[in-house]
Amino acid sequence: MELFRHGPAGSERPAVRHEGREYDLTPLTPDLDGDFFAADGIDRVAAALANGELPPIAARGQRVGPPVARPAAVVCIGMNYAAHAAESGAAPPPYPVVFLKHPGCVVGPDDDVILPPGSEKTDWEVELAVVMKRTPRYLKDPSEALDYVAGYALSNDLSERAFQLEESGGQWSKGKCAETFNPLGPVLRPASEIDPTGLRLRSWVNGEIRQDSSTADMVFSVAEIIHHLSHYMLLMPGDVISTGTPEGVALSGRFPYLKVGDVVTMEIDGLGRQEQVIVAY
Repeated sequence: MELFRHGPAGSERPAVRHEGREYDLTPLTPDLDGDFFAADGIDRVAAALANGELPPIAARGQRVGPPVARPAAVVCIGMNYAAHAAESGAAPPPYPVVFLKHPGCVVGPDDDVILPPGSEKTDWEVELAVVMKRTPRYLKDPSEALDYVAGYALSNDLSERAFQLEESGGQWSKGKCAETFNPLGPVLRPASEIDPTGLRLRSWVNGEIRQDSSTADMVFSVAEIIHHLSHYMLLMPGDVISTGTPEGVALSGRFPYLKVGDVVTMEIDGLGRQEQVIVAY
């Protein structure tokens, strides 16, 4: 089962793809947002599919929006793959490195990415995104954490490295929050269908492979991340957690940074494929 949103930006409609067919979700919910996830929306979709209660649609060929509407927060984990930490010149962190991305960065998976004026160091980052369905509060053990997850999606945590590291004043947000800097999707897969511990994730720039790794190489697992965050912040239904990127980014010095006209492609096993063209502001 793949939940998705289709249509013009700002006017997307919720839908589901199941066994090769697409169905309209507007009889069930106005959107795929925090209220939907908090009210056991994914279970209600599954029941409606089983009972034949959803009208069929033909959404192919339409723009695909992010599979989560208006997340209240996008929480990101830095240096969560040991090889990426090494190529960044750092040791794997003893605790999760946490920063926030402005929710307004979230766009559709194939929407254009706007290169900020003056940017010379915009970078790509393929990541597994986690979408919350309930608020975890001070969890006692990571074994509890996955019960709070609605599902998983593919995310590109774009970063302007000069803004992030050279002009930041010690915080990363300047390099992470530019307009269009978080393509998300194309789909949200329910947590019950995805094992987040061994997913292959890859990225390409202009058809040349850049990243090719597995979530098995995470320093902190999805469960450990949620357990940790539950002690430091209030995660809400519909919030998105980006769990870090593997090695193979431009920051390593092995590849050039992005420029206008470049095409970035990403995929994660079971979560689809996205592609963006880099455009000028």
